[in-house]
Amino acid sequence: MTPYQKIIEAAQFVLSKTKIKPTVGLVLGSGLGAFAAQVQVEVSIPFDQIPNFAKPTVEGHGGNLLIGHVGGTPCAVLQGRVHYYEGHSMEQVVLPIRMLGFLGVKKLILTNAAGGLVQGMTPGDLMIIKDHINIMGANPLIGKNITELGPRFPDMTDLYSKDIREKMMQSFKAINENFQVGVYCGLSGPTYETPSEVEYIRRIGGDAVGMSTVPEAIAARHMGIEVGGISCITNLAAGMTGLALSHSEVTETGKMVEKKFVALLTDLIPRLA
Repeated sequence: MTPYQKIIEAAQFVLSKTKIKPTVGLVLGSGLGAFAAQVQVEVSIPFDQIPNFAKPTVEGHGGNLLIGHVGGTPCAVLQGRVHYYEGHSMEQVVLPIRMLGFLGVKKLILTNAAGGLVQGMTPGDLMIIKDHINIMGANPLIGKNITELGPRFPDMTDLYSKDIREKMMQSFKAINENFQVGVYCGLSGPTYETPSEVEYIRRIGGDAVGMSTVPEAIAARHMGIEVGGISCITNLAAGMTGLALSHSEVTETGKMVEKKFVALLTDLIPRLA
């Protein structure tokens, strides 16, 4: 079965379970799955029941596709994701995103947990992603181009949509919360970065660092989907505090920002309709 056929098979399965045609897609990153409770769910499908999907193995990733409405807006919500560092191919990592495009999604919000690289950032800050730097050593478009999805050499100038960024700022203002704006750097993981790597990333223009989002954003833009990104700063990166890093810090901070994060997305999604 070709990569394209796998996407179509997954999409046809989901479409057989619902009459909703989602226009907005959302990926909930590490520790940020609580927003799922705000979705008026018509159908919830575990990833391992969807043809060609892989099930997440990382704590904080529920592994369900939710189809329903938020504020009257038809949505598809990926409650968790799989990562390149779990041993999956890039094709597997971005298959759910490509499937969302075939469900009808035109605008996609990617969320993640990230390490902050800027002095003054604190755990719990939310950062609007204005651009990214891919230092994963891989790209989901390597290999034969799937012409049904997009062009061989897609433009990435406006990868993170200016219009979506402006709507995010409006939502932050509406809920009376502060925010950061910055460049997200994607690394393969699963190790956290060394202090020297953090210094390098900072020098090349990175404001936050993580192990996801970049492949999904590229795959979505390849298909002509508008992309927005939000990072939850769960810790300061290696060497900035002198403390060791752990995944428990990520999930704990996710719980700490739950109320703010839920309020933001609840206000934002209807703005994208």
